[in-house]
Amino acid sequence: MWMGSRDLRRIYAIDTEAWRVLEEKEAPGIPWAAVSTNGTLRFTIGEGPDDDRYIRRFNPESGFSETDRIACPEFTGSYLSYDGDHLYLSQWYKQRILKLDAIGNILGVINVGAEISGHVFVDGLIYVLRGREQPNEDWRIARLDPRQETPEVQDIAVVPFACRSLTFDGERFWTNYRAKDTIVSFALPN
Repeated sequence: MWMGSRDLRRIYAIDTEAWRVLEEKEAPGIPWAAVSTNGTLRFTIGEGPDDDRYIRRFNPESGFSETDRIACPEFTGSYLSYDGDHLYLSQWYKQRILKLDAIGNILGVINVGAEISGHVFVDGLIYVLRGREQPNEDWRIARLDPRQETPEVQDIAVVPFACRSLTFDGERFWTNYRAKDTIVSFALPN
């Protein structure tokens, strides 16, 4: 598993059995999010003094690509998910998820109706952490079907802490409890 540290501008390969760092690499900016895409990773990276956002390809064997760099629409974006064909990029304050083609053109827009702190594909559906950061970190996990013309966003559970990022390992969801510097796994209620 690879993860990033925005404060240290580094990414890390983690042994999830022993929870230890296997490898560490410098990122070309602030790593905000990552997603696995058929043997490589894509990172949302904040670059320059204005933290302009780009999607950068990362190959664990060769590092970050200098040529495969996509500017995020309006230079904003944070979390990434992947449906096997397309990247999906969330824009936290615009409360939307964008479906992108291979060069960053917007193919679709999904309005989520709240700030977005992570999303992941599971069985063709998008699970999204949505809510409000201010004033008191109020978050829910919701589910939507991106194949619908206007996806209906359904809240399915309350997340009782300040969650950041979301992934799924085939059995459990994982998120970061930033205030406690902890990674949390959970299953959804039936």
